[in-house]
Amino acid sequence: MGVAVRTKWLARASIGCGLAAVALLAAGAGLRGALVVAVGLVALVLMGAGAWWALSRRGPLRWLGVLLAVAAPVAAVVLYISAGTWPWVLSAVALWAAGLALARAALRAAGPPRPMPEREVDPPRKPVLIMNPKSGGGKVEKFDLAAKARALGAEVVLLDPTEHQDVAALAERAVAEGADLLGVAGGDGTQALVAQVAARHGLPFLVVSAGTRNHFALDLGLDRADPARCLDALTDGVELRVDLGEVDGRAFVNNVSFGTYAEIVQNPEYRDAKTSTVLTMLPDLLVGYAGAKLAAETAGERLEQPQAVLVSNNPYDAGDLLDPGRRSRMDRGRLGVLGIRVDGAAQAADLALRGTSAEAVRLLIGREVVVTADLPRIPVAVDGEALELDVPVRCVIHPGALRVRVPRDRPGTVQPAPPVKWSRLARLAANGGAQR
Repeated sequence: MGVAVRTKWLARASIGCGLAAVALLAAGAGLRGALVVAVGLVALVLMGAGAWWALSRRGPLRWLGVLLAVAAPVAAVVLYISAGTWPWVLSAVALWAAGLALARAALRAAGPPRPMPEREVDPPRKPVLIMNPKSGGGKVEKFDLAAKARALGAEVVLLDPTEHQDVAALAERAVAEGADLLGVAGGDGTQALVAQVAARHGLPFLVVSAGTRNHFALDLGLDRADPARCLDALTDGVELRVDLGEVDGRAFVNNVSFGTYAEIVQNPEYRDAKTSTVLTMLPDLLVGYAGAKLAAETAGERLEQPQAVLVSNNPYDAGDLLDPGRRSRMDRGRLGVLGIRVDGAAQAADLALRGTSAEAVRLLIGREVVVTADLPRIPVAVDGEALELDVPVRCVIHPGALRVRVPRDRPGTVQPAPPVKWSRLARLAANGGAQR
């Protein structure tokens, strides 16, 4: 079956499931069908409002928000059961979920991203890998990365967890001593520091997914479950040309955060008690926002007083806020900008229902982003690392600045779920891939 034909039938099946779900409610619940839908929508809105109160209030109002967020869906289920409509509701929900899955499959088939081009390269003669033993809860030791790297001919520099070391200076020294490849087994912040040195000297850079989240490794298609597989790039690797972000002279491989998140990571208690620190600080940051009043501008568009701004090295592909951490390509030469401002329970509910399509969210793309504020210095999180920078803060992107060495045999990137647009699905159902 050709791509166009497969896309057409997936789109038709998704629309069919959606129509069947609506018809099932109408036929099975009769006049109560509209009430069933209304109860479900009200429950979702109340859940969003409850979540907003739980995050933006303290004391009794916080607990009232938690109660509302939990009680709203429970009450909807009780009403469906007592009214005898639960079999139709359950069947309709299953059909709707199937329709969404088929819709995403159709949209993926209609516009699969082209992978980043690979270049054949010779193995390095003097690779140097910097490893952080504490990163990722001790993955360097758990996976015996240092011994495996040495067995493949690499020089390993183990960081001392008892004292602060200048990672960039260590990388510069390795270059001065003749290194022809730099690599890091550590978190994204450490990756960025060494990546900047590699890019400055035009050397290939190797990522070993030994951090906690490994977002950069994920978007490179590396194996995050077994970081030792990343070392295969030393003997059987290919090269990708990847963009590198820069903020105030410092490189970032993932993103730079301003506003709410950046304020939170400044707290020294955040590393050891993330949840309690977030719950303690969010009310002041969300209600009457106690932080700096921000503005962000790129490509002639401006965000006014957002509560949070995320500037990413290439835009994220995700169509919702549940999975914002996927970039199918990192060679588009553009920064992604996501700004959020939630002013109350209604906007919080809209955000919960519509994700990045909500009124509270703005998505922009540009080569340069300038962030200003009403304070001379503001907190900034660079690849999760807490900093303070002078205002204005300028973010830029350097296209193709980083030569990343990856294993030839690797899991590969996962295409993110595209936002479901029924108008596009209708066109695909009629024309298959002709509308790409």
